[in-house]
Amino acid sequence: MRQSAEPLPRVAIVIPNWNGRSWLPDCLQSIAAQTLPPDETIVVDNGSSDGSLELLEAAEPAVRVLRMGRNTGFAHAVNRGIEAAGADAVALVNTDVVLEPDWLERMTRALDGDPRAASVACKMLDLADRSLIYDAGDVLRRDGRCDQRGRFTRDDGRFDEPGDVFGACAGAALYRRDAVLAAGGFDERFFAYVEDVDLALRLRLGGWTCRYEPAVALHASAGSSGQLSEPLWAWVERNTLLLVIKAFPLSWVPYVAYRQLGWAWHAFREGRLRAHLRGLVAAAPHLAQVARERRRLRDRARVPIEAVVPAGSIRGSGGTDLYGR
Repeated sequence: MRQSAEPLPRVAIVIPNWNGRSWLPDCLQSIAAQTLPPDETIVVDNGSSDGSLELLEAAEPAVRVLRMGRNTGFAHAVNRGIEAAGADAVALVNTDVVLEPDWLERMTRALDGDPRAASVACKMLDLADRSLIYDAGDVLRRDGRCDQRGRFTRDDGRFDEPGDVFGACAGAALYRRDAVLAAGGFDERFFAYVEDVDLALRLRLGGWTCRYEPAVALHASAGSSGQLSEPLWAWVERNTLLLVIKAFPLSWVPYVAYRQLGWAWHAFREGRLRAHLRGLVAAAPHLAQVARERRRLRDRARVPIEAVVPAGSIRGSGGTDLYGR
């Protein structure tokens, strides 16, 4: 445990941006107000055409901008930001997030205080109604469902204590840079959504843990996802399939099949079956490749997946999955 008089590790903030000009001023202002100023702030721009770059050129304090020139996806953008950061820890912050002033300091102290931890999840509240929880740490289940603890429930104090969780929502999270790079970073095939679950699983299989620190980040629900060419449902379906085929043992197939049938039924009843099926089709070109990675992932694991994703109710409890149910 680090003594309180010793300096905290260097920390950078990486913001992936794609046409987020309307959100950037509040996000950057909240970063400038942090009790622990970041050593650097990097914005990775995915070919914005809404004036974001002009705003960033005039930003105070100054930010470093990496220009991708086109929309390369969340995973690719944050990987380039993490690689470019000259810091021990990297905070990922979405453009549609506003941080409470003590967020970075509390998150950095939580990571620094636990050498087992590769990441820290925070308490994300809804920007429009901060009495509502958006995410208080993620929990992966054996049917492929990832629960967001507390989603859509009132912030009544249940998630005010630090502890361990499966993984962090990358919309506002802190990562140990070396651990992420050693794990191969975010899987860029995922493009957007579930890539943070996939990274959390690989980190946990590698023997790392994830801390939960109830530092507050305010998030505009679906604030940046509406610009994507495919709806959220299609991305989540596609990437959930990639995740389970890459990592889950064959004995869990009945659980996954049960969840997939349930999601398809809900999609049909809610009039979005077409988007659901587009997700299935979009996964197909990648399935053979991720299936070939199963052996390597298992051979490199320091902790068995059965310990990382323990047995329990496949319907889940205490949270809402990425489909919002």
